Amino acid sequence: MLSTTTLRSTRAITLRIQPTFLAPCAGAASYTTSVASPAKTAPRPCTPRRAVLPLSAISHTFARAASSTTTPSTPSTTTTSSSPSTTQPLTWNRFLALRRTRRRISVLASLITSAASMAGGVSFLLARDFDSVGAQTLGLDPIVVLGLGTIGFAAAGWLLGPVFGGVVFRGIYRKVGGEVAEKERAFYARIKKYRVDPSSSSMANPVPDYYGEKIGSVADYRRWLKDQRAFNLKKGSYGGSGKV
Repeated sequence: MLSTTTLRSTRAITLRIQPTFLAPCAGAASYTTSVASPAKTAPRPCTPRRAVLPLSAISHTFARAASSTTTPSTPSTTTTSSSPSTTQPLTWNRFLALRRTRRRISVLASLITSAASMAGGVSFLLARDFDSVGAQTLGLDPIVVLGLGTIGFAAAGWLLGPVFGGVVFRGIYRKVGGEVAEKERAFYARIKKYRVDPSSSSMANPVPDYYGEKIGSVADYRRWLKDQRAFNLKKGSYGGSGKV
């Protein structure tokens, strides 16, 4: 009986003391877990990593580099593309316009040289007293001799005008001088081939621009051809046509 009571008392004490022993273990376990978890989740030392750019940024960078590389070559491309434009062949309209310009320069030069030679001739005749000598030789009035001499000097100056005008024209348009000469030969060959026979001309049917001096464009050339046909039709023959 006594042993049974003692056993029950011991069991009761054991049951009461068991939570006390378990509690520290639980606390230790929880403490260990709470302490160990920071060790597992402790931040690692930062190591430098290589920056990873997105694909769009890489493509944009390469596009910018390519544009900056090809930009300096743009002027050379423009230069090479503009160079053929400066070496374009001489057209017929341009040639005929230059021909008219050359004629105007020649006329202006003839006026200048004629006036200069006339003034120089008059002063020369008066200084050398050629008017009186000519009057004694030819039996004319000195005024008439002076007038004839003045006209002669003016005519000589007029004939020298195209020479100086041609020099001025070639100096201004020296870059197309070879092409102008080539077109000139071809143009006069056409004029010689298609112009009318002047022997059959008359007062009612005059020769229409025999040397083609009034031709200043392709349209003028076609009009000139029509005039040649009209002349040939009037005299009863047809001379053909030519095209530029």
